[in-house]
Amino acid sequence: MVNQMSDKKNENRTLAENRKARHDYFVEEVFEAGIALCGTEVKSVRAGACNLKDSYCDLKDGELYAVGIHISPYEHGNIFNREPMRDRKLLLHKREIMKLVGLVTREGYTLIPLSLYLKGSNVKAAIGLCKGKHSYDKREDIAKRDADRLIERHMKDGGKNYD
Repeated sequence: MVNQMSDKKNENRTLAENRKARHDYFVEEVFEAGIALCGTEVKSVRAGACNLKDSYCDLKDGELYAVGIHISPYEHGNIFNREPMRDRKLLLHKREIMKLVGLVTREGYTLIPLSLYLKGSNVKAAIGLCKGKHSYDKREDIAKRDADRLIERHMKDGGKNYD
């Protein structure tokens, strides 16, 4: 009984994912960061009412902020709701922030929120250290995905049907 409860606590449940980021960028490294949310925002995120589509991370006054994350207002939140597109502070250690800032300024990387997920009872953000893709890189990825899908289809039917 105790093991089942500890498994649930360690389980990560994805609440929102930025699929466009993996299409537009090469993800070099992923960092886990806490995200500062108010109570109604947490309830709204748990309900799945958030969008990471055009979000990115920015440095302001030595702190890292997630810009462009849209969290819809909680229906039952009335006066406690916050603005849906406000900048949200990311919670990282100072040495992690300095490392990321050095990489972003020196080597041309971008910090992109990849997903929001629950870890225990806390909402965490997966932050990707990303480098932009060119259009030919995107075409290669699409061709590879189509080829893998075709191979999988042939493996599934035992090679009986050929296109």
